[in-house]
Amino acid sequence: MVHPTSCLVFVAVLFICNAETSNATGDIYDIGVGIADATGPAAEVELMGYAKLSQTAGGIHLRLFSRAFIFGDATAKRVVFVSVDAGMISQLVRMQVIKRLEELYGNLYTDENVCLSGTHTHSGPAGFFQYLLYDITSLGFIRQSMEALVDGIVLSIQRAHDSVQKGYIFSNHGTLLNANINRSPGSYLQNPPEERARYADDVDKEMYLLKLTDLQGNEIGMVNWFAVHAVSMNNTNKLISSDNKGYASLLFEQFIEPKSLPGKTKFVAAFAQSNEGDVSPNIFGPRCLDTGRPCDFDTSTCNGKNELCVASGPGKDMFESTSIIANRQFNKALELFNKASTPMTGPVKFIHQYVFMPNVTVQLNETTQAKTCKAALGYSFAAGTTDGPGDFDFTQHTKSGNENPFWLVVRDIVKAPSAETEECHLPKPIFLPTGEMKMPYLWTPEVINTQLLQIGSLVVVAVPGEFTTMSGRRTREAVQKALHLGGSPNMDVVIAGLSNIYTNYIATYEEYQFQRYEGASTLFGPHTLSAYIQQFSSLATHLAKNESISPGPDPPDLLSKQITLLPGVFMDTAPLGTSFGSVYKDAENSYNRSSIVEIGFICGNPRNNLQQEKTFLTVELYNGTSGEWTVVATDASWETKFLWSYSNRMLMQSKCQVLWEIPESAVPGKYIIRHTGYSKSFLSGIKPYEGSSSSFNVL
Repeated sequence: MVHPTSCLVFVAVLFICNAETSNATGDIYDIGVGIADATGPAAEVELMGYAKLSQTAGGIHLRLFSRAFIFGDATAKRVVFVSVDAGMISQLVRMQVIKRLEELYGNLYTDENVCLSGTHTHSGPAGFFQYLLYDITSLGFIRQSMEALVDGIVLSIQRAHDSVQKGYIFSNHGTLLNANINRSPGSYLQNPPEERARYADDVDKEMYLLKLTDLQGNEIGMVNWFAVHAVSMNNTNKLISSDNKGYASLLFEQFIEPKSLPGKTKFVAAFAQSNEGDVSPNIFGPRCLDTGRPCDFDTSTCNGKNELCVASGPGKDMFESTSIIANRQFNKALELFNKASTPMTGPVKFIHQYVFMPNVTVQLNETTQAKTCKAALGYSFAAGTTDGPGDFDFTQHTKSGNENPFWLVVRDIVKAPSAETEECHLPKPIFLPTGEMKMPYLWTPEVINTQLLQIGSLVVVAVPGEFTTMSGRRTREAVQKALHLGGSPNMDVVIAGLSNIYTNYIATYEEYQFQRYEGASTLFGPHTLSAYIQQFSSLATHLAKNESISPGPDPPDLLSKQITLLPGVFMDTAPLGTSFGSVYKDAENSYNRSSIVEIGFICGNPRNNLQQEKTFLTVELYNGTSGEWTVVATDASWETKFLWSYSNRMLMQSKCQVLWEIPESAVPGKYIIRHTGYSKSFLSGIKPYEGSSSSFNVL
């Protein structure tokens, strides 16, 4: 029998829950979330970001994932936002994704309403571009890299599509300290004093977050935007890694679903990128490696050498720094998520237009016009940044190519810029006039994606590159103003960085004059930002007024023209007396928690099969009751590392090491470590193999 008091309590609880729901919820939306593996080749391919030829993949620390979010309203309009653990999104990848989506869903997901945004990890495989500049250090186009991204992105969207349900969206925002600094403060100081005075910091400290629930209040997803480079893993790293952004996502997802393996959760959490152009996670700042003293403020050099000026993070090494910055983002996101109570209301809308950027007329004020330029990169571009200095004797803040006659000669041999382009880009001394370099095909893009997504009272500005802090602030403000004037007041606006296409950096006009790395990497000249602000303001006006807009010029499809210089895997061989999967270094009998287990295997080249949605390793715990082994960690887990290298390149023999740093939370018991892979035979092709360690005890 149910006690009457219990009934009264039950009714009261129902009333309170219903009251909270009706007070807290806004419009009902169609919401879908999905996650999929987008990890590319884990061997021999250069890692994208630092442009360092010697930084080629040699294993995996964290797998790369694509996280998709679908939002729809009562009119059946939908938008798709995807955050991908990748250096950036290439136009080629996006075109392939859209093509696949149209084959699957017709005109439901198209060029106009799908936004792909990269987290900007510098530890993902390169070679997925159709423009030559970005594929040079990867020895050309790498089809595996492109297909891994396309497959992962499409699968994540499919999973989001299949999971669409009715639900609510809540927003929140807050300040996150001690997670980012400005790596070009000298450039930032060139912005007008009265403008700088409006902001407390020289980087954006605000995280903006969306919390997604079903109609019963069950949490199904989270996406936030916060500006910080994913360069906690430095240019000595050779393991694929999603860096601080990707690890923060894994922390959040596994906090919600602690029994799930990484990348296998139903709940999806994206830590998306924003205007991070001049923003570093290496919060100890740059120091001279030889003296420990601060680098030169303007040039980031030590005794005239940029190679010695390197910034470091808060940890003792790059792995600890990655963990610290990831945890700080995770903790702030969790705080905002738990307190998110502002209900989202309003329609779902989108607008997209291609723009031919080398020839945009910009209306600077009522009487003055300016033009963008053919693309070109300055000398300071080649200097790199304090997060990853260049290899040669270039320096930031270079305003004259005459400072190094040798490189001036080299430049002119490759391609001398026209007088018109030189004048247009002043004061940038041009090192590579990429907009005038068309052989064997375009070096940098000309037709650029611009896009806005509206999700209720939020507008996402999908920017085609790396906007600096002040560039992002000006863009947000201009879009907000255009929305207001168009009839959509009180809108939140966020920047989604590195979206849909990559066009290097976008600095302010004032920062451009200083010609550090960000200004030298601003492709279309000093008025690049003004052109984008003009364009995004136009899109915002059309969006607010529900007006259509012309699609703009079609971008080229250069897939058939791509050149690849990296040879494929010819074959694998195992040393005499061994076979693929054989253990050459076995486990000890027992280990304490926090110690490291290291197992060595004879293996094939990881490029034979990317093992997407799978793993090259498992750590397994024996269940004495059922007699079964349970997987407790994979190559996507923070505590594991999968290392590959040639043991004999001439004989095409490889070795793989599996490292497992036993967590403090590990259950005492009997474990094994298993490696699965694929080997390639000259006669019989690619075949799977497997090997495992001896069992060992964790005490």
